[in-house]
Amino acid sequence: MDTFSRDGLTFDVRDAGPAGGPPVVLLHGFPQHAGSWDRVAPVLHGAGLRTLAPDQRGYSPAARPRGRRAYVVRELVDEVRALLDTAGLERAHVVGHDWGAMVAWALAAWHPDRVATLTAVSVPHPAAFTRSFLTSSQGVKSAYMAFFQLPGVPEALLTRGNGAVLRDLLVRSGMPRADAEDTVSRLRPAGALTAALDWYRALPLGVSDPVGRVRVPTLHVWSDRDGFLGRAGTEATAGHVTGEYRLEVLEGVTHWVPETAADRLGELVTAHVRAHG
Repeated sequence: MDTFSRDGLTFDVRDAGPAGGPPVVLLHGFPQHAGSWDRVAPVLHGAGLRTLAPDQRGYSPAARPRGRRAYVVRELVDEVRALLDTAGLERAHVVGHDWGAMVAWALAAWHPDRVATLTAVSVPHPAAFTRSFLTSSQGVKSAYMAFFQLPGVPEALLTRGNGAVLRDLLVRSGMPRADAEDTVSRLRPAGALTAALDWYRALPLGVSDPVGRVRVPTLHVWSDRDGFLGRAGTEATAGHVTGEYRLEVLEGVTHWVPETAADRLGELVTAHVRAHG
């Protein structure tokens, strides 16, 4: 499948690997796209796994509604369910990085029947993440999230120099330059960057819809050179998972795990899937 639809929106998806293999859904983060998994997917294919990597809401050109309310987490989760339905899958192994991990946590908590296993990369359980603002320096690390709430101002800053400001911020945080250039080029069309930022702007609208405990088998992967996510939320995550849980810390790796530690991440996901396939 190349696309799937929901509520009049059409999403691009990369469906690859052995057609009959255990399905693994790969959810990208901000400000990326499905291509962020291009180094990880071949590792999974070599292990006999099928991958489905969608360009999520706001990132697929034909699925870019206007207004922050369109980007609440419930909508993002329901998109993954629509992907599974279109693919004829009752459930799948779900891997999410960054914002994709947030969607994966919520999907696993709200619809555990659709999730065979969860692998959350970088982002801890949302409740643990929120708590870490009060118990650590996470609030400082996440100050950009408050800045992103401003209407229009982040877009004006990040697009300076034809996107050079955003590109340089990504490179300084550890993203390979070629990936940063590609990421910026995909955010140049009108409305694309605003749609990506609206994921953050919708956060205040979802405070009454918390992500509860997760009971599916869960692997949490965190890297110790992540400049955006500290250790406190990661260490507290175990308290929000009632199913089998394991934490894997990648030493010397930045936030951009799928791009810079693809082989190791692929091996971890493969082992997790095989243990609960």
